[in-house]
Amino acid sequence: MGHATPRMSGGRNCFVDLPPEIVYDFVKIMFREAKMKSFRTVMREYRFQGDSITDDLKEKYRYEGDLGRLYAEHDGPLIQKWHHYLPVYEKYLSRYRGTGFRFLEIGVSGGGSLHLWRHYFGDDATIMGIDINPDCQALDGQSGMVRIGSQDDEAFLNRVVEEMGGVDVILDDGSHRMEHVSKSLQVLFPKLSTPGLYLVEDLHTAYWPKYGGGLDAPTNFFNIVKPLADDMHAWLHEGPAKVPGIGNAITGIHLYDSMLILEKDEVHPPAHSRIRGG
Repeated sequence: MGHATPRMSGGRNCFVDLPPEIVYDFVKIMFREAKMKSFRTVMREYRFQGDSITDDLKEKYRYEGDLGRLYAEHDGPLIQKWHHYLPVYEKYLSRYRGTGFRFLEIGVSGGGSLHLWRHYFGDDATIMGIDINPDCQALDGQSGMVRIGSQDDEAFLNRVVEEMGGVDVILDDGSHRMEHVSKSLQVLFPKLSTPGLYLVEDLHTAYWPKYGGGLDAPTNFFNIVKPLADDMHAWLHEGPAKVPGIGNAITGIHLYDSMLILEKDEVHPPAHSRIRGG
């Protein structure tokens, strides 16, 4: 015999014919959902209250790079970034400035990020943004190309990379849902040039059930880091590949607050030598 479910009656929550343990579990879930983090609550909680973004970057991160300056002086479409991302971006992406490399950003929103990247990388870069929101099509041609489609649509992703003539750097700032982030990595990493970079940001969502994650959830995206590390060290053990097509092409795994950066390059067994002077 099944239990009745909670229903609304007379403007109040009424539990009818429910045993105490079911009522307790229901209330516990309600409280957990009410406390669940969201982008809005987190951004509101950690919103910068100072007067100078550049001073904040210098004082906290000892960083005075061009990307931070361009961000602080940005006067185009709305853009929002966590401050600690900026020195990390500059560390890995500065090598591409002034080159004709190919950059794909997942997530366009209002176009502010593409505007920033164009100013940072220069006119020679091929910049492509993808978004599921059809309104973003209006941004096509302003700071780069924009195509409309889902980041978990393999056929769409393949068409985008083909149109770009290949891709050297990918930045996932899309839905931030675990299944979407994983699908994009699975499809796009093998298409990344060698050498290449794959960046995923806003991975605080890996801890939020609303985005398919959770602290101890098997779907937490950070759970992929250990298998990737195992594959990167394949010559040190006899186990099978855990992330085929990805782990055996990775030469670097870099983890930052809410960010994961994967370096793709030719993989060589390590070489060890000894040198004795005199």
